[in-house]
Amino acid sequence: MPYRDLFARPGAKAFTAGNLIARLPMGMFSVSAVVMIAGSRGSYALAGAVTATGLAATALVAPWTARLVDRYGQARIAVPATLLACLGSIALVLCVRHDAPDWTLFAAYAATATTPNIGGMARARWARLLDGDPASLHTANAFEQAADELCFMLGPVLAAFLCGTFFPEAGTLLAVVLLLTGVLLFAAARGTEPPPAGAAARGTSPIRAPGIPPLLAVCVAVGTVFGAMEVVTLAFADARGQQTAAGLVLGLQAAGSCAAGLVYGRVRPGGPAETRYVRCIAAMAALLTLPLLAAALTGSLVVLAGALLIAGMATAPTMVTGMALVQQRTPEGRLNEGMTLAVTGLLGGIACGSAVGGWTAEHVSVTAGYGVPVAAAVTALALSLGIRRPVPLVASLR
Repeated sequence: MPYRDLFARPGAKAFTAGNLIARLPMGMFSVSAVVMIAGSRGSYALAGAVTATGLAATALVAPWTARLVDRYGQARIAVPATLLACLGSIALVLCVRHDAPDWTLFAAYAATATTPNIGGMARARWARLLDGDPASLHTANAFEQAADELCFMLGPVLAAFLCGTFFPEAGTLLAVVLLLTGVLLFAAARGTEPPPAGAAARGTSPIRAPGIPPLLAVCVAVGTVFGAMEVVTLAFADARGQQTAAGLVLGLQAAGSCAAGLVYGRVRPGGPAETRYVRCIAAMAALLTLPLLAAALTGSLVVLAGALLIAGMATAPTMVTGMALVQQRTPEGRLNEGMTLAVTGLLGGIACGSAVGGWTAEHVSVTAGYGVPVAAAVTALALSLGIRRPVPLVASLR
């Protein structure tokens, strides 16, 4: 299905505009926090631990937020949840600015955990608009994944530029403004908002649905790839005195994924999604050896950038296929929660990857740090081999 046909649907352009504005900060917050904290406290290990704590807190809180969204509606829950998250980001800026004790950084960043899953809410809107049209829904999911990658491509570049050119807190402050503005615009597009599920959202939790737990385990491993890659690349660039270029280098990885996602959306997938998922993860594991080799053999940031561009090409197809499996296996009336659980798994993995990658880069070597995402991708591949088609939900509950 051509992408232009997606946006011919009534209301699609309106919610997508707010959706994109709100998602751009998702690629800014962690990079801004790492640059801000490492520059102030002189420790990438501390910066990685703080961001890991915030992501871990999000992993715990996000499913509850998504459950409320399913039960009471997107606009009613997303706006106040975003306001609370923005207050947490502002508190982090104040703590860094005024040299508050280290523990306050952890507390402030953990307060951002109420940030709603904008991507999941957008996918839920597409599922409602394209109900009964799986080919169009595949294209929509591919677009959403490409949008994620676009935001994670532009976000780090913008964050690194702002923090390096103006002042260390600039990236976080602009991200707060964009997040709040985008969520307000998204919530205002009420015509495409799925109706609240009400009592239907009180049924079986998606985490108990057949086939969901193994998918979440893979999401954790894939998230570890992302978290480790981000922190290690920041440390790699900083070690060469090119910290402001780190965002651009990370952006190239997202650019490769974005391009691959858009192409993947135009291709009609064949065969079971479970088989495609394994193949996509295998490709990702193989391509992630390129950044490790680039860092070990050349030590060049330019060569590393090229390696990350290529390595990113397997990311979007992996994520699109994984999200499609989550949508297929999530009980009716719990779609936001199901997709948020997948994102929660990713965030939990990103938290682990940030901490392990930061520790490895600081205490072993930056080059060794690139072994962390490779190991995580191999783990994801091993876990994905155990994914099978689930039995129907009704049968499983008998």
